[in-house]
Amino acid sequence: MSKVISVAEVKHHLFDGMSIMSGGFMGIGSAETLVQAILEAGTKDITLISSDTALIDTGVGPLIANNRIKKVIASHIGTNPETGKKMIAGEIEVELVPQGTFAERIRAGGAGLGGILTPTGVGTVVEEGKQKIQIDQVDYLLELPLKADLALIKAHTADTAGNLIYDGSARNFNPLMALACKTVIVETDYLVEVGELEPNHIITPATLVDYIVLKPAL
Repeated sequence: MSKVISVAEVKHHLFDGMSIMSGGFMGIGSAETLVQAILEAGTKDITLISSDTALIDTGVGPLIANNRIKKVIASHIGTNPETGKKMIAGEIEVELVPQGTFAERIRAGGAGLGGILTPTGVGTVVEEGKQKIQIDQVDYLLELPLKADLALIKAHTADTAGNLIYDGSARNFNPLMALACKTVIVETDYLVEVGELEPNHIITPATLVDYIVLKPAL
């Protein structure tokens, strides 16, 4: 059964106050067609979970610039000055998470775990408000899992069932996020029929994907 939908149909899976995970790093591997669909739908008060907030006009940056985000959970925000300005002005909440911890919290969310233990951040501002657990005389922070209502995934090639292949570093965070969200919508550069992908090249299996949008040709 084909999971392909039109860009216009994406709006049926959006609602104000939702949480969204967006894959990629610095805009590479971000589903920009889906980001544009969110802008056009007028969805607001979003909690955005993304490695970073890219640039003002790339990746998830337009969601920041157009005041659609209520809270950001990310590893860094320095490349998008709008994020910092809005944080200082109190217009958005920003939770900064060390990148390895960020990845593992998403992995924990996808695996149904109650959290992870990490020494990263012990003795720094990162530990504020978190439970500290000592094992074999080493202090660890209990970091809670990250999950979301919707994952925006960017694939290089998908088949109509939802099996996915990524392009190089665009793979960053996309496979993890596909595991940790209630609904997974994929934007793909190329779409093929079931059976055309080499099975050993598939990274994200179809069982994790709900819908597919083919990126419009330039």
